[in-house]
Amino acid sequence: MAVKLNVGERPGQTAQNAVETVDVRGILSSEAPFGPDDVRKLERAVAGHQSAEVRNALAELDARIQSSTPSDRDLTAAGVTAYLLGRHEPADGYLRRVSKGGLAGFIHGEVLMALRRYGDAEAAYAKAAEGGYDPVLCVLRRVGAIRQSGRLDEADQLLTKHAREAATRAEYSFQKGCLLADRGDTFGAVEYFERAVDMDPHHTGAMFRLAGLNDLLGNDDEAIRLYEQSLSSPPLFLGALLNLGILYEDKENYQAAAYCFRRVLEVYPNHERAKLFLKDIEAAGDMYYDEDAARRQRELEHVMKVPVSDFELSARARNCLERANIVTLGDLTRISENELLAGKNFGETSLTEIRDMLSSKGLRIGQLLRLEPLAAPKAAPAIQEDLPPEQRAVLERPVADLNLSVRSRKCLSRLGMATLGDVVSRTPDELLSVRNFGVTSLNEIRLKLADFDLRLRND
Repeated sequence: MAVKLNVGERPGQTAQNAVETVDVRGILSSEAPFGPDDVRKLERAVAGHQSAEVRNALAELDARIQSSTPSDRDLTAAGVTAYLLGRHEPADGYLRRVSKGGLAGFIHGEVLMALRRYGDAEAAYAKAAEGGYDPVLCVLRRVGAIRQSGRLDEADQLLTKHAREAATRAEYSFQKGCLLADRGDTFGAVEYFERAVDMDPHHTGAMFRLAGLNDLLGNDDEAIRLYEQSLSSPPLFLGALLNLGILYEDKENYQAAAYCFRRVLEVYPNHERAKLFLKDIEAAGDMYYDEDAARRQRELEHVMKVPVSDFELSARARNCLERANIVTLGDLTRISENELLAGKNFGETSLTEIRDMLSSKGLRIGQLLRLEPLAAPKAAPAIQEDLPPEQRAVLERPVADLNLSVRSRKCLSRLGMATLGDVVSRTPDELLSVRNFGVTSLNEIRLKLADFDLRLRND
């Protein structure tokens, strides 16, 4: 079950990093060498409750850098901290001034990747390896830079060349998954991304890509879980925050959605999409916080996670639940009585036993099942046969060619739209009738269609 955010919580925050305190100013003002242990401490500070303190300490360090000739140590510390806060342009400014150091070179490569300067990133990773940073990891990140620049075959060859020493790394599986995804092998990519996460549960890149693929495949709950997990440690993926916010909004968890969009705006105050999404939520008038409702929700989630093994059930009922892969009380709220009765040796006696068990916790079998089936999407008019070939070719192009935001794409998917012809057959009012489809999405689609000299029906 997806974790719901409480006020002030960030996605993926744990109880441990919520209370742990790091001496941020001590780390950034120290004269001791800046190393991996300092990076890990700053990560915990940013991921926990000290992000404001980190920003203030960085501002103090920046003032010191601007007023004197900075050491490589200060530039590295400032660059790493800015990177962890998602401030990539300032991070680049600090790190490119560092004369030597493998750690600075590697983080600079990460910064340049975020800035989509892939050729520069490739050079930075090579420099990091020369400076003593993990040479295998540097090669694997170089593979990513080459792949992102569009040289898939070259990236594949480099990955294969270093397979022997790199195959046991989560980063290897991640890069392999990325190559498969870029070549259209979605399910092969999922397998490698899952392998990367199994090897390193904190590999944020693999979790982000895996979340995106689950989102595309319609597995919203799994996508939310993975996006939350990918945001459990810095640096924050901008795309993960935006996509997670949209998924939260789809689930009508407006408080958490607003948090995600505001978090984007903390780093990028002029981010247009985040501002528009936040405006849509606030305009909906649902931005109140009900303490009692939140408490009841947390209590319900806790009960849902209680394992059925905590209850004294008959051997038959217990075996039937095991065969149905039902582990928690929550699993029983997502299955119907008919499905249970269809199981081997599962009869009315076992059903009554389970009803009583759930009733003791205020639950019932199948209570979270959708009460009504989703309405089938309305069929769109067929493309006219007498259109010129050039115009038909445009109308038959896939919706993906519009390069829409996640929210708009998901809304069109709900209407069963696959081509541009499907889209232009709809009126603005028909689109606005879709859940979570607002004026922002409508205007985005209008602008994208204009690039193809198209418009919505009746526009």
